[in-house]
Amino acid sequence: MPQPLASNYHFTVLEETDEWLVVNKPAPLQIHPSKPSDTGLTLWDGLRELLRYELVNGGQVSIINRLDRETSGVVLVAKTSRTARELGKAMMRRQMHKTYLAIVHGWPEWDDLEIEEPLLRQGDVMESRIWVKQCVHPHGAPCLTDFHVLKRFEKTLADGRVEPFALVEAAPHTGRMHQIRVHLQFTGYPIVGDKLYGVDEECYLEFMETNWTPSLEERLLLPRQALHSHVLEVRTPELEHRWTAPLTPDLEKFIAE
Repeated sequence: MPQPLASNYHFTVLEETDEWLVVNKPAPLQIHPSKPSDTGLTLWDGLRELLRYELVNGGQVSIINRLDRETSGVVLVAKTSRTARELGKAMMRRQMHKTYLAIVHGWPEWDDLEIEEPLLRQGDVMESRIWVKQCVHPHGAPCLTDFHVLKRFEKTLADGRVEPFALVEAAPHTGRMHQIRVHLQFTGYPIVGDKLYGVDEECYLEFMETNWTPSLEERLLLPRQALHSHVLEVRTPELEHRWTAPLTPDLEKFIAE
């Protein structure tokens, strides 16, 4: 029988004030409910439980930077409408800077790389079985990401093969859907565990049908994409701060073993 993908609904508060709080979101915790059955199982639900006192007294829960379900790391949350407006403006003005860590297949031949390739939904320009899948295309929205290789390493897999991997730092200058994942796939170094932009999109379709199976584990190596929101910086006249979430135990283990 297919085994369900283990879920972790516990998040850690990194810092909190009367106006905002910052949490370290685990994977595969979903940010918002997407259907009625998700109620109680998302970060938004957990934050509403945590901030019940603030909500009763006129506060709110506004998640400023959203992460994919399978991406872990720093999430900034506004607790008041005024703070939500200010942080929203900061994001539009590009006063919010993010740094991610990703484990990729292969050893990049570059140490530093700037990718400026436009993105759009793949189904807009070609046949696609997956609605959300994005692709590099000249008619897409402008998109810029800086990459830096932090570490190259080898790993012995379960079948005895020795494969090369790298830990890469990614700094997106724009905020397009799946930006880092698509740009890394475009360079030829997809993210480990990425069902959609990794070794084969069939993994995504199979996962949607069967959930996590030994066959998927053999191909993907990790039950979630090895992408982590490591640093979030805000630089505005009202707020100048930097928050860091350490690399998660599952990704540390993958590198160390």
